[in-house]
Amino acid sequence: MPPGLATAAIESFDLRRGGIARVDGLTVYLMDALPGEEVTFSYTRARRKHAEGRVEQVISPSPERVVAGCDSFGHCGGCTLQHWDRSAQLRAKQHVLLNAFQEIGGVVPDQLLVPLAGPSGWGYRSKARLGVKFVAKKDRVLVGFRERGSGFICETERCAVLDPRVGDLLEPLAEMLGTLSVRDQLPQIEVAAGDTQCALVFRVLESPAPSDRDTIAAFCQKHRLIPFLQTAGPESMHPLVETRHELSYCLPNHDVVVGFLPGDFTQVNRELNRLMVDQALEMLDLQPEDRVLELFCGLGNFTLPIARRAAEVVGVDGDPGLIARAKSNARANSIHNIRYCCADLYQIPVSEEWILGCFNKIVLDPPRSGASEVLEPLSRIGAERILYISCCPETLARDSGLLVRKLGYRLVSAGVMDMFPHTAHVESIALFQKGG
Repeated sequence: MPPGLATAAIESFDLRRGGIARVDGLTVYLMDALPGEEVTFSYTRARRKHAEGRVEQVISPSPERVVAGCDSFGHCGGCTLQHWDRSAQLRAKQHVLLNAFQEIGGVVPDQLLVPLAGPSGWGYRSKARLGVKFVAKKDRVLVGFRERGSGFICETERCAVLDPRVGDLLEPLAEMLGTLSVRDQLPQIEVAAGDTQCALVFRVLESPAPSDRDTIAAFCQKHRLIPFLQTAGPESMHPLVETRHELSYCLPNHDVVVGFLPGDFTQVNRELNRLMVDQALEMLDLQPEDRVLELFCGLGNFTLPIARRAAEVVGVDGDPGLIARAKSNARANSIHNIRYCCADLYQIPVSEEWILGCFNKIVLDPPRSGASEVLEPLSRIGAERILYISCCPETLARDSGLLVRKLGYRLVSAGVMDMFPHTAHVESIALFQKGG
C-alpha cells in the first residue's frame, strides 16, 4: 500500500463507494469526496487495479458540499451522503437508474420524471433495526447503527434521520438498557413508528426478569412508546404490557388509514410514501370502470387507495400475515371492492383464479429480487398499463428489458424517489404501456 499522503482530483462518483479518482494508474475510491473536488488522502486498502482511501483534507470543495446534519457523520455507517446537497444526491440516483436501464435492460424511458422528494431529509425514518451492545470495557450499553466499515455499534447520543420519538432518545435508552440484568443478552431493537404511536421491539436472547420488564415498561410509558418483546423468531413477538398498541399511518388524500404490526413491512418514510401513492394513482390514470391487479400488495398501501377510484381491485401477496392485515384494513376503511389472495408469486400455476382475470391495469411492488418470474404469466392478461415500484434499479432494469423487448410494452416514464435521503438506496417508479 502506498505510504504517506496523496493528492487526487475527483472525476466521478459512486453512490456506495464515494468519489472516484485516478492516481498513479489506480482507480481510487474516496468515500467522503465529491465530484470536482481536489483532496488529500491516505490509502486504507490497495489492490492491483483499485484502491480505497480516507480523505484527510478537502483542498477545493465542491459548491454542492454541505455541512452534515448529524454529529456522527463519517463515523456512523447509517448515512454516507449527508455532506452532499440533496438535489445533487437525487441527480446521482437518477444517473444510476438511467444507466441501469441502458446497460442492463437495453431500454430508455420516453419521459424522465422529476425526482420525488419530501420536504425534509431529517427525522424521516419510521422503520429501523438498531444494534445493541454491552461494552464491558466501557461498562455501558451502546445503541445505534453500525460504524462505517465495521461491525461495531456507533457511539452516538442521537440519530438525526430516525423518527425523533426514538432518534432523540438513544442516550437515555442506552442508559436504561445498561441497568437490566439481561443487558448483554439484548442484541437488537426494532423501531416501528406510525403517525400517532411508536413501538420498540426488544429482541432478547434470554427472557428478562420481572424487574427488567418493569424497567422497560416504565421507560416506554414515560416516553410514550409501546414495548414489545421478541424471544425467538418473528412469531414470538408480543406486547410487553397489556395496552392498546395500534400502529397505523394515514393516506389523507384517499381517506385511508393503514394499520400494521411492528414486524410488518411498511415504507420507512411515511411522508414520501404519501407522495409516492399520490403519484402512482396519477400515473395509473384510474377510471371508475377499471379492474386493477396488484402483486406484492402487502398491507394494502396501494390497493386500498386504488379501490376508492376503481371498480374492482385484487391484491396478491405471499405472506399470509400481511394478507390478513390487508383484509382487516379494507374492513376498517369500509372498502368492499377489494379481494385479497395469498399465493407464492414466484411459482404461479396457470390455473390460478386471479391470473385468469380480466384486468386492464397492474401494479407491481416487489422486493429487491424483482418480478421477472411473474411477468410472463402477467403478459397473458394483456393489461394496458403496468406500474412498477422498485427498491433496486438493477432488477427493475432487467424486468424492464423483458417487458419492452419480449412482452410488447413501452417504457413510458420513470423516475427516482427520495425514500432514503442521504443514503445510496435508490427507490424508483416506472410506467409501462401496452403496444407502441
